[in-house]
Amino acid sequence: MRRTSPPLIASFLLALVSSLGAQTVTLKPGDTGLKVEIDGKLFTEYHTKDVPRPFLYPIIGGAGENVVRNFPMVQDVPGEAKDHKHHRGLWFAHGSVNDMDFWSEEKDFGRQEHVQFSEVNATGNKGSFVADTKWVAPNGKVQLTDSRKITVTALPEGEKYIDFDITLKATEGEVIFGDTKEGTMAIRLSSGLSLKGEGAAGKAYNAGTDKNKDVWGKRSPWVAYYGPDPKGNLVGVVMFEHPKNFRAPTWWHARDYGLFAANPFGIHDFEAKKDEKHLGDHKLAKGESVTLRYRFYFSKGKPTPTPLAAKFTEYSAQ
Repeated sequence: MRRTSPPLIASFLLALVSSLGAQTVTLKPGDTGLKVEIDGKLFTEYHTKDVPRPFLYPIIGGAGENVVRNFPMVQDVPGEAKDHKHHRGLWFAHGSVNDMDFWSEEKDFGRQEHVQFSEVNATGNKGSFVADTKWVAPNGKVQLTDSRKITVTALPEGEKYIDFDITLKATEGEVIFGDTKEGTMAIRLSSGLSLKGEGAAGKAYNAGTDKNKDVWGKRSPWVAYYGPDPKGNLVGVVMFEHPKNFRAPTWWHARDYGLFAANPFGIHDFEAKKDEKHLGDHKLAKGESVTLRYRFYFSKGKPTPTPLAAKFTEYSAQ
C-alpha cells in the first residue's frame, strides 16, 4: 500500500479547513482602542480615545470591503456624503437624556467617555469584550453609566455577526430617555448601500411588507439593507432586535441616505402623534437599569427573507 507523505496530508487538512470556512478571531490593543482581527486582517476597531463617543470603524463586510461611511474619520473620500458628522461607524447614543443631547455633536452636547475594558476573550471564530462607559453632561456631571458587551463571530465565506448588548444604569440618579427620533442603536452605511445620494444603489426591507424609505418609523424585529460595496460586490447589512428587548418590536430610524438605527424611545415621532411629545419617554429611577440587545449580520450577497427569518429565530432563542 502506498503511504501518503506528511506534506500531502498537511496540505489536504489545510484545504479541508479552508473549505469549511474556519476563521480565527483575535483582539488586540490599538492606537485608539481595541482592534478585532479575523485571520490576521482587521475587521473592525472599537475607538475610545479622543472621540465624542465610542464607535466601531471600519467594518469589513461579507465580501472583504468596508461597508460603513468613512467620514468623518477619513476626510475627502470621493463620492461620500459629509452630512451628520456624528454618524460615526457603528455606535449607540440618544438625542434626549435628561433633556440633554447625547446624539449629535452640536453646541453643548453630551459625551460618552470610555472607562475600561474587561472580559476580553477570543477563542476560535468568536471574540468578545466588555466596555464600561459613562455619559457626561456638558457641565461635566455624569448622568448615567453603561456596560456594553460586544461579540464578533466570524462565519463561513467572509460573513460576520456583531452582537451589541448594552445595559444602561441609573447609577447617579434618575434618568429619563426622552421621546425623540434621534437615536439609538445605529450604523451609518457606505454610499453603495444607501438609497439616495451620489453612488447610491441600495435597497431596504423589513420583516413585514415595508420597503426602501417606507421602513422608516415602522415596527419590525429586523431590517435589511443591501447593495454594492466599494468594489461593486453585492452585500447586505441586517440588524436584528432581540424580542426580549424593552418595547420590542422596535421602531426604526432607518433613512434613505444611509443612517440605519433602531430606536425604542421615539414613539411620538414615528407614530406622528405631535401632541404627545412625551409618549415614548422612559424613566429609570436611581439604581435601576435596562438592557438592550442587537445583532448585526454582514452578509455576502443579497440577504433574503426566509434565511433571515431563520437567523432571527436562532437569535431569539439565545
